[in-house]
Amino acid sequence: MDSVILAAALTGQVTDWLNNFGPIIFYLIVWGLVFAGTGLFIGAFIPFITGDSLIFAAGVLAASSGSINIIVLSVGVGLAAFLGDQVGFVLGRHYGRPYLDKREGPRLRSAIVKSEKFYAELGWWAVVVARFMPWARVLVPAIAGIARMNYYKFLGANFVGAITWGVGLTLAGYYAVTIPAVKTGSYAIATFFIVGSIVAGIRSWWNNRKS
Repeated sequence: MDSVILAAALTGQVTDWLNNFGPIIFYLIVWGLVFAGTGLFIGAFIPFITGDSLIFAAGVLAASSGSINIIVLSVGVGLAAFLGDQVGFVLGRHYGRPYLDKREGPRLRSAIVKSEKFYAELGWWAVVVARFMPWARVLVPAIAGIARMNYYKFLGANFVGAITWGVGLTLAGYYAVTIPAVKTGSYAIATFFIVGSIVAGIRSWWNNRKS
């Protein structure tokens, strides 16, 4: 998981943010990067600086700094992730889909139909799982919008995925400082969701093959 690979390097960077700008700006920088990762699609180009590594490192810093409230930080991260995905979904639905509808070609039409079927059947799970995968978390909300996934299903899945990822991984960084087993636990969580995504993909492929 990218949080484990790069969190150590990013800890120095986030420490500089705190030392140079103070806690309020620090919160805003972290939350802003998390939001921009999916809401502005920046995560497609710098997934590690806007994703797992960033919030894990921020949690590590919060454990050693008396000026950062871990509850405020983690809840803010979860909400920023939620809002970012909502923006990605709306952009895909209101701009991406009309753009594609103007294009011709049987392959494109077939891809759209398959996407609509996938998100109708497995979209909820796909949105939750994607939040734990660097590039998928950027693309899936927009594709769900393009595929016209039911808005309320997306809303629920986005809330579960964003809060679980944002709050959970930030707290994992916080408690990993004093409870090393938490870091191992974060590996287990990532493995669970990655395996889940593979199972969901195989199931979708098998259903499409039968149809």
